Parts: sequence; structure tokens; C-alpha cells
Amino acid sequence: MTRATETDAERAGRNVSDGAGMILLGLCALWALITAAVHDGRPEGMLLAVLAAAAGCATGRISGALLPVAAPGAGAAVGLVLAVTMPALLPGPPYAVPLGHTGATAALLALATGAACCAARATPVPALRSALWLLAVLIVLTGVVTGSPVGCVASGAVLLCSLAAGSMPHRGVGVAGLALAAAGAAGGVWAVAAGVLPGGLVEAVTDRLGPYRVHLWQDALELAGRAPVSGVGPGLYGQPGGAAPGVPAEVKPHSAPLQLLAEQGLVGVLLLAAVYCWVLHALWRAPRPTPVVLTAGAALTVLAVLASLGNVLSFTTVTAGAGLLTGWATARPWVDEERMAREEAVAGERTSI
Repeated sequence: MTRATETDAERAGRNVSDGAGMILLGLCALWALITAAVHDGRPEGMLLAVLAAAAGCATGRISGALLPVAAPGAGAAVGLVLAVTMPALLPGPPYAVPLGHTGATAALLALATGAACCAARATPVPALRSALWLLAVLIVLTGVVTGSPVGCVASGAVLLCSLAAGSMPHRGVGVAGLALAAAGAAGGVWAVAAGVLPGGLVEAVTDRLGPYRVHLWQDALELAGRAPVSGVGPGLYGQPGGAAPGVPAEVKPHSAPLQLLAEQGLVGVLLLAAVYCWVLHALWRAPRPTPVVLTAGAALTVLAVLASLGNVLSFTTVTAGAGLLTGWATARPWVDEERMAREEAVAGERTSI
């Protein structure tokens, strides 16, 4: 098998993967519309999230192909600015620690750190690489300045994972580890809501996260029990129980897996899990270097953990940022295409001689 044939096969596989991802996102939107029609719900939030993620991914693929270093580097700077300015723009008062309205700030800091580290891993220029690593460290420290310790921990975890990714020869092991981390976070949230943990541990977790948050999770399981397959309808989770009174519904501490379980049933949860698995699969097949791929995967996994604990996916900037980072990490830079074409032309000339 020649190198050109292998390249064609790889391209075909990536095209199939891209198509599968778009189909999954379309199914998410379609299922939200179906459950909303059945239960008289409000699917606008889900539709906006799907649109933002798809648009961000497409933009990331295009800009990543044209500017594989500059695009994520600029995105990291923009994410840092948004993380600093966003808390003042959120509706309603901050409702609790450790996440509260800083959940969106933490998510943006993690995504911005991932973008900066991806750009640092991609550039061959030592001076620019050092500047991008410095930007990543600055983003981590910004979590302390903005009063978001969760953001500092989240972005710091992404930075450490990026540093460790440089010594990992096989990306498959890293991708599998990221999947287990996200599954563990979602499973832990369900265990707390269902009360299957030992009593002392449940009390400790409840005190740490806040009774209002755990109460909302329990409400989600109660709603899911009424309609386990299709849920009670989009936009209806967070209404019963009166948790966190006085706080607008859009800033209540939801949990993405439990929210979908309550509003769209098991089908909605399976679709969310399928989208995340597709992202990891796309990263695994991506033509970018392994450190770039694993760095992006680490940032998106941190986002998945935050989404299991709060309502970070309710913010369009976060979902769009996740799509952008996915697009940057899975893009095929045109400079690589041109170099491969030249190498294949030279190889063809030598063969003919």
C-alpha cells in the first residue's frame, strides 16, 4: 500500500467521523424538539447549544487549517478576556460556592488554557512557544485574581495534562483515561443524587457542594422517574422544589447529565454521551501531534466534569468555545497537505527514474 493510498484512507475515515458527529448533533436537536412537542417544553436552550457547538467546530476546523498556531493562540487570549469580564455580565447574584456563577468562568479558563497549550505544542518557534506557555500560566493565575478557585484548579489541571502529554507516545491510552475521568464524574454525581454512597460521605459532599445543588440533583432523579425514556420536557428541570429562591432559572446549579435525564430521558443522556465519545474519537483520529490532541481532550474533559457539577453548558460562549477547541485540535493544516504533496511528487519522480 502506497503512502497516497494510506492518506486517502485516512481522509475517508475522518470524513465519515465528521459526518457521524454532525448526525449526532442533529439528533440532539431533533430529540429536543420531539420531547418539547410531547411535553410542551422549551427546546430553545438545547437548540442554541447545539448550534453554538457546531458553528464553533466548523470555525475551528477552518481557522485551524489556515492558522494552526495563531488561531488557538488568539482564541486563548479572547477566552481570557471573556473569563475576566463575564462575571459582571451574568444575571442575578452569585448563589453559592465553590462553583456558583464562576462555573462559566472556570470553564472558559480551562478552554483558554487548552487553546494556549495546543498552540504552544504546535509551533516550531522556540520564542513563540515560550510566550504561549507563559500565557497558559497567566490564565491559570487569573483564576485566583477573579475569585474563581475552581477555575484555577481546572486550568491548572489542563496545563499539567499538557505537560505530561509530551511524554506519552500513544494517544489511545490518554484518550481512554479522559473518557474514564468524565464517566467517573457523571457517575459520582448520580451516586450523590441517588444517595447510594455511605451516609457520612453523602453529608460531607452535600456540605461541600451545597444542599441547594444536591436538592436539584434529587429533583432531577424524581422527574426522570416519571418519564424515564423521554423525560418531562426541555426547560422544565429546576422548577420543582423551590431550590435557590430568588435566583433566575438560567443561573441555577444544574448538572448536564441529570438535566438531560430529567428533561429528555435516557435517550437524551445517551445522545450527550455519544457526542462526547465522538469528540474523543475525532481527537484520536486527528492528524495533529499527540500532545496537541491530548491537551484539547484534557480541556474538554475538564469541561465535562464541570458540566456534571453545574450549568456551564447553559452559556453559549462555553459551548462555542468547546466547539472551537475541538475544531482546532482536529483540523488538518494546509501546510501539512502541501508538504505531503511535495514529498509524494518527489517520491513519484524517484520511482519513475
